Amino acid sequence: MNAIEFPWLTAIILLPLVATLAIPLIPDKEGRTVRWYGLGVAIADFALMIYAFWYKYNFQSSTLQLVENYPWIPQLGLHWAVGVDGLSMPLLLLTGLINTLAIFAAWKVTTKPRLFYGLMLAMYSAQLGVFVAQDLLLFFLMWEIELVPVYLLISIWGGQNRRYAATKFILYTAAASIFILIAGFAMAFSGDNVTFDMATLGMKEYPKTLELLVYAGFLIAFGVKLPIFPLHTWLPDAHGEASAPGSMILAGVLLKMGGYALIRFNVEMLPNAHVTFAPVLAILGVVNIVYGACCAFAQTNLKRRLAYSSIAHMGFVLIGIASYTELGISGAVLQMVSHGLIAASLFFLSGVTYDRTHTLMMDKMGGMAKVMPKTFALFTIGSMASLALPGMSGFVGELMVFLGIATSDVYSSSFKIVVVLLSAVGVILTPIYLLSMLRQVFYGEQSEELHLDAVISDIKPREIFITACLLLPIIGIGFYPKLATQTYDVKAIELAAHARQVLPVVAHQQPSNLYSRIFSAPTLANSQVESSINISE
Repeated sequence: MNAIEFPWLTAIILLPLVATLAIPLIPDKEGRTVRWYGLGVAIADFALMIYAFWYKYNFQSSTLQLVENYPWIPQLGLHWAVGVDGLSMPLLLLTGLINTLAIFAAWKVTTKPRLFYGLMLAMYSAQLGVFVAQDLLLFFLMWEIELVPVYLLISIWGGQNRRYAATKFILYTAAASIFILIAGFAMAFSGDNVTFDMATLGMKEYPKTLELLVYAGFLIAFGVKLPIFPLHTWLPDAHGEASAPGSMILAGVLLKMGGYALIRFNVEMLPNAHVTFAPVLAILGVVNIVYGACCAFAQTNLKRRLAYSSIAHMGFVLIGIASYTELGISGAVLQMVSHGLIAASLFFLSGVTYDRTHTLMMDKMGGMAKVMPKTFALFTIGSMASLALPGMSGFVGELMVFLGIATSDVYSSSFKIVVVLLSAVGVILTPIYLLSMLRQVFYGEQSEELHLDAVISDIKPREIFITACLLLPIIGIGFYPKLATQTYDVKAIELAAHARQVLPVVAHQQPSNLYSRIFSAPTLANSQVESSINISE
């Protein structure tokens, strides 16, 4: 088999999963060999990913690349169909980086190390499969496989209330998966031909009511994962109890699966229904931003405060998706990549702090900058990125979303003003709760229980390396955003054009509806409506 025919994506997906089969055979009692094995597999897979995309991927094409399609279970119509484009490629690289660093961050795991690293590698495979699946059943299968390792990682290696948090996570996400299955089958069986191929499903014409119901089903399912208010309550509990590596993957990858699926399914495959739901997404995005920021103030647990911060930042993804502009959609993707890096670094550093203090309660910390100056410096850089300081990736992502919605010609001026102003309130609140967190943890009143001078040590070289691997791309993207945007610019343009092309038709069919005061398109696109009608005739 020559290099052109090599199944790159299949190899990338299956390498971590197949590697787990050898873990029980490794002669190792204390977990030292297993952890090197797990890290080696993760690095090898990430390197294979970089090689494949560097030499085999065309950044100037918006079409699916490295496509593979094999009949798997013909009786069920299930195909091993995978492919990558500008929407999935940057998220694949993000997944590879964060999973590799999370395995390295779990260096001190001594409880059931074989099971731990086996679950980490299996989860890694499933996450990769979600981003490249082009068969709806395959997508659903990968989505479900990923849930089990997360549940076990929280319930076995989590904190004091780990079983409650893990059970809540699995109940929320498993219940949401039912909506994926029902909506997916509704799409597959609609029309004359039954198919689970996502490209074919995207070209089908669905009855208006069915498309709206399918869109709503996907919105609920992916809204739990993103998460969208009020489907978010599992996230603070999961973060509060998960270990640092688990939190890195939760915030860095799992939340991005929800944003990716919203764009892939709701925007790309159901553009007519998106016209109706786009204002709802923008409103929910604003609610996420303001609500997440306000709730973060009330948290005394370090990781729960960061969890609510993640909820707020995911609101910008929703607004970008709803913007109908190339800039807004591009900003949504960049926000997912940026937040993945930022959140992973902050949750890892919170784990570093917990290892020294054995507490996550901020009121039981204080004065730690004296004995942990390096940790304080790195925590400050990560917090500055999270609050969108210019020169950091968070600033670029949020600015693109703001400009995308503000320059959109689809919405009325009053609607855009309200969205931008309320979102800006969340942006103002973010530095307040992040800086107060830094002040309380590192410069607050010293807790007598910690015995700072005698017990606590600063961050170690391994931990500095992990943090640097996350902070360097954050700063790099902040100063030169094209490092990230060039991987998906062409796809963002295509997505915006694809979503906008149905607007004139919908405007003609529904000249007066519930959103007549929100949308400006029904009154501004008359010439486009007439031309589209003439073409159809």
